[in-house]
Amino acid sequence: MASVKLRSVGNSVGVVFPKDLLTRLGLREGDTLHVVEGPDGLRLTRADPDFERQMEAAREVMRRRRAVLRELAK
Repeated sequence: MASVKLRSVGNSVGVVFPKDLLTRLGLREGDTLHVVEGPDGLRLTRADPDFERQMEAAREVMRRRRAVLRELAK
């Protein structure tokens, strides 16, 4: 587990991650992280959970309607 600091950035507050944690996670300045609130606190994730749910629904439609999509692609 790593500790991070909150720092003032203009009129906002930013989170400062230790360099070794950024390297281990493959994160760089400018990357987007999504904050998910849960009953036990906050969770940071690279993926947008809403987008992932939408893509899963799209994959299911594409799987069920494969023949129709092939015909439309002609």
